[in-house]
Amino acid sequence: MKRIAVITGASSGIGKRFAETLSQFGEPLDEVWVIARRKERLEELELGIPKRVLALDLTDEGAIKEYADLLSAENPDVRLLINASGFGKFCATVDASVEENRNMVKLNCMALMSLCQITVPFLHSGAKIVNIASVAAYQPIPYINVYGASKAFVLSFSRALNRELSDVSVLAVCPFWTRTEFFDRAVKKDADAVVKTYIAMYDAEDIVARAWRDLRRGKDVSKYGFIARAQVCLARMLPHKFVMWFWMKQQKLGS
Repeated sequence: MKRIAVITGASSGIGKRFAETLSQFGEPLDEVWVIARRKERLEELELGIPKRVLALDLTDEGAIKEYADLLSAENPDVRLLINASGFGKFCATVDASVEENRNMVKLNCMALMSLCQITVPFLHSGAKIVNIASVAAYQPIPYINVYGASKAFVLSFSRALNRELSDVSVLAVCPFWTRTEFFDRAVKKDADAVVKTYIAMYDAEDIVARAWRDLRRGKDVSKYGFIARAQVCLARMLPHKFVMWFWMKQQKLGS
């Protein structure tokens, strides 16, 4: 039985970095399935092990079925599933189109949940799932509303799934602001910036290195950086009404 890893969002950012550092997983793999919309980006990846390129738009139900059918046909031993596909929009909820907001939920929540559930029968003892959530999961965030809410789903879903799967571990990775192409899509062009102050900006390399370490340690949540951990702690302690007021004032978004 072929031992494989599956990585979504592998064409850029955190997903790409996970693919490039698969040697840190610590288990021999026969193949890695890399999934993203941009086929040419996936084909350019040099990973050191055979890869199978799956150019799929995971907001499309047909793409989810194609992945499920491929698993059934190949019947691999999936040792690692990394769900790194996702996107956000920085604007008022009603200033994004309904289609944009629906696709955000489809990709960040529904596709991630679907891939987990579809893959579980092919995960054998000791296998791992890594889901990319966000520090945004810990608080309601006006003007990054749908994205933050979608990541709250990912965090809650991942932690509960970790308890449900007795012989498979699930890790939710919660990055803070991270230097990736995420901002190319998140920031609305030709408009006043929603986020005017970034109190810290981390590198994908550091986020992923910490995630590998936390995965080996059997943790269910991974957070990198003092500022990220401090913000999560404060968001847990303080009333969310105050946290939202402070965010709005920090970003000069009105009352």
